[in-house]
Amino acid sequence: MKIGSLTRIKIDNMREQVIAKAGAAKPKVAEKLKKYGVIAVAAGEGMKNLFMDLGVDEVVLGGQTMNPSTQDFLSRMDQIHAENIIVLPNNSNIILAANQSKELSEKNVVVIPTKTIPQGITALLGFDPESEPDQNLEAMTRSMEQVKTGQVTFAVRDTTINGKDIKKDDVIGIYNGEIQCVGSDPAVICEELLESMVDENSELLSIYYGEDVPEDEASVLSEKVETRYDDLDVELHYGGQPLYYYIVSVE
Repeated sequence: MKIGSLTRIKIDNMREQVIAKAGAAKPKVAEKLKKYGVIAVAAGEGMKNLFMDLGVDEVVLGGQTMNPSTQDFLSRMDQIHAENIIVLPNNSNIILAANQSKELSEKNVVVIPTKTIPQGITALLGFDPESEPDQNLEAMTRSMEQVKTGQVTFAVRDTTINGKDIKKDDVIGIYNGEIQCVGSDPAVICEELLESMVDENSELLSIYYGEDVPEDEASVLSEKVETRYDDLDVELHYGGQPLYYYIVSVE
């Protein structure tokens, strides 16, 4: 200070720096390589939680109007420390990207060709962490083929399909890729849709309600369905999915 004024003063605690460097120098414990990792595609917080509860490692955001890219899959695969990666696309439009990531990944990737969320959930129930990849591919594919999927959504434009006049914003029920019923009330359309899905072999009926459906309305629908199909196990889940008021499955 006798020489002149001080500027740009910087003060460091060298002891803290040494301690920090010593801590950073500690080798990380290598994460154990597990046999399987699972990636599923879903939209909606409820759907994401359902898959995570079933043991999925990574959930990729995607669906009817938002298809994840090959890179989306590859980046998630890199985050999973596993020898084998199982991918559940859960939408027919996403299977191609999943298969492309399979070809590009250095890991062994098994793509289960699930086309709907219920197929993905049911496929997981057929997964055996002790089995070999080809065995899981066969078992999970066989499991997913046992479930029927119905969707209640809305029309985006005026059209006529199979003799049905449909106006923009009409509520429609879809099963087997075809519009089965048209109306104005999502719950009513859901009930009508289930009539074409349930048969004498049905045992389990699951209802996943979307982000635009209040919980109390979904509960009322579930109670009606339980009364109508009293010999079936009926489950109600919050899916939180966009676009679809309800997604239903029958097994």
